[in-house]
Amino acid sequence: MREASAAAPRVVQPVAVGSSTTAVLRTANAPLVTLPLRFIVTGLLALFTGIGWLIARPDILATYHYNQYVIAVTHLFALGWLCSVVMGAMYQLVPVALETRLYSERLAKWQFAFHLVGFVGMVWMFWTWNMKQVGHFGSVMAVSVGLFVYNLVRTLARVPKWNVTATAIAAALGWITFTIVAGLAIAASKCVYDSETGLATAVGVSTVVGGLRAVARFIARFDQISAMHAHAHLSGVGFFTLLIVGVSYKLIPMFTLSELQNKRRAALSVALLNIGLVGSFLTILMRSPWKIAFALVIVGALAIYGWELRAILRARKRANLDRGLKYFLTAVGLLAPLSLLSLILTWPSLPLNAFTGQLENLYGFLGFIGVVTFAIIGMLYKIVPFLAWFGVYSRHVGLAKVPSLGDMYSVRLQVLGYWSFLCGLAVTSGGIVLSSNTIVRTGCGLLALSAATLAINVVKILSHFAQPRIIPLATTKSTRTSPK
Repeated sequence: MREASAAAPRVVQPVAVGSSTTAVLRTANAPLVTLPLRFIVTGLLALFTGIGWLIARPDILATYHYNQYVIAVTHLFALGWLCSVVMGAMYQLVPVALETRLYSERLAKWQFAFHLVGFVGMVWMFWTWNMKQVGHFGSVMAVSVGLFVYNLVRTLARVPKWNVTATAIAAALGWITFTIVAGLAIAASKCVYDSETGLATAVGVSTVVGGLRAVARFIARFDQISAMHAHAHLSGVGFFTLLIVGVSYKLIPMFTLSELQNKRRAALSVALLNIGLVGSFLTILMRSPWKIAFALVIVGALAIYGWELRAILRARKRANLDRGLKYFLTAVGLLAPLSLLSLILTWPSLPLNAFTGQLENLYGFLGFIGVVTFAIIGMLYKIVPFLAWFGVYSRHVGLAKVPSLGDMYSVRLQVLGYWSFLCGLAVTSGGIVLSSNTIVRTGCGLLALSAATLAINVVKILSHFAQPRIIPLATTKSTRTSPK
């Protein structure tokens, strides 16, 4: 299925975008814009559905999280929203950032189909608590992740120069694979396997059923809530956080006209994140008091990351930070209260009661909706306008007047979305701690307002495909010279 035997030559040059010149990597390595956009649009639809679900059912956040409805909505956000957008963005960013070419766009299109069927089916079956069907749709999702990982691993094999970003991406691919395997194992442990049916005794199927029984017996040795928490950390820290850290080491210098300041410091942050995650997964799974030690390792890794990020920003040549970067950097700042909360929850003698149970809810909410979602929205404001601009206007540069990236969406809506998201995050967090349905619904309403601003801006951006704003240079010149 390999589509090319060698990476296409890379061309790096300034691209005129409206009235300004932006340093953008114009490269033949990037896939067609429709590939990442299909993942991104799917993810946005899942985000709007998930927030609407929380407004309709605020008790999902206001009560303890170990129930089928919380698990269903969590997977809608994790798989439908976050994974969809991250996968689409990775297909666009990895070839450009690492100066290589995506192994196979065709494989990515097949992966999208498996991904869509897998996450929709899993969410539906979690809601009805049909764990056998969760396993079936989870297997479809596993095929999707397998295709995604294979495609990017083959892409990484072409990287001409290995760096900390490539290392972080490779590690994240390993963790998302482990996350899916662990999730399927947990689903298997909640099923009953009847060997009396004719299907179970068929040739080959009995072997599979026996294997599932063995997995179920093994997972049953562990506390179910601990297994769920360990599984969640594999995705939250191992996949999403590690990708945010690794990719930002490439993108933040690119967007701010800066450079990585200390390669050893950056590499140390990625190494400590991986070490801390291995230890956290095992100690959370086994309910070991040593989990606080590995939580400290992860917090230390994030502190080193913040240190390096601050150094990159201090050395930047572009003084002003656009709103998309402010979204992203605010999300990074939210890692501080999230880290403090993680240390509280890993304290060995912390009792499990109604209040600490809500703190666990808050921890998950701040992690997936606060940090990861806000960071992704910030990057979407960098990626989606460029995808649309490059797809519509790049061939007209020098031949006609074309919009700048900032002209493709409303900055006022972007600012409104920023502040409504932060207010919604704060209000919802208060509602979670107080177990108040009313406060949670109010906070989620503000999050819905933020999501609406994002939706309107994305529609405005994508409308350029249908109605390009191109003014021929001859028309512009004649307008300027015509008598009044």
